[in-house]
Amino acid sequence: MDIIHITVKLVVGFISLFLVTRLLGKTQINQITPFDFVSAMVMGELFGNVIYDREVNVFYAVYATALWGALILATDYIAQKFLKARSFLEGNPDVIIRNGIIDQKIMKKNMLDINTLLEMLRQKDVFTLQDVEYAILEASGTLSVLKKTAAQAVKRGDLQLPARPVNLATAIIIDGEILWRDLENTGLNIKDLKEEIEKKGYKDVRDIFYAEWMEGRGLLIQGYPD
Repeated sequence: MDIIHITVKLVVGFISLFLVTRLLGKTQINQITPFDFVSAMVMGELFGNVIYDREVNVFYAVYATALWGALILATDYIAQKFLKARSFLEGNPDVIIRNGIIDQKIMKKNMLDINTLLEMLRQKDVFTLQDVEYAILEASGTLSVLKKTAAQAVKRGDLQLPARPVNLATAIIIDGEILWRDLENTGLNIKDLKEEIEKKGYKDVRDIFYAEWMEGRGLLIQGYPD
């Protein structure tokens, strides 16, 4: 009976958490605010306790998840509607480096030490403070960096070269299966695809681990290892 009881709770909990997560929207881990992180932790802990507590039935598990999700949605709604509330709930970005000078007050405010700041800069391919004009610590905890002019990469516009069209690669085969909708979006048909595959030395789609198509660059294929 305990196994059945836990199984039912886990299944219901999985479905409930899945629905709440989809309802809250798509936010990458490195984009969530501290409040979002704490909310996710509390929801997981809350439901974990509910699952393994024999005194709590499935209804309370669903209710707890739904209520916590509703509170998060209400908080997000308030943050979207009211600018002052948004600043309070989500926080504001801080300019931690201005004109190449580190703002030590901002570092203390965010409890950030110099080693952590240097690590965050290295993650942005910046290995010396001399290359930094501005650095902004976002509300999500990530660092945005504006390099000094001398350290910025040269762009085609800087050299007055004509612009080239930018194309997006589209995956059309994954794990030996054709992604038919994506294939259609590329403008290719199955006949064209088979011809391209044969040119690359493959006889069957099932022999291909991954394939993508990019306009102007053709088909990239990676087969399974021998």
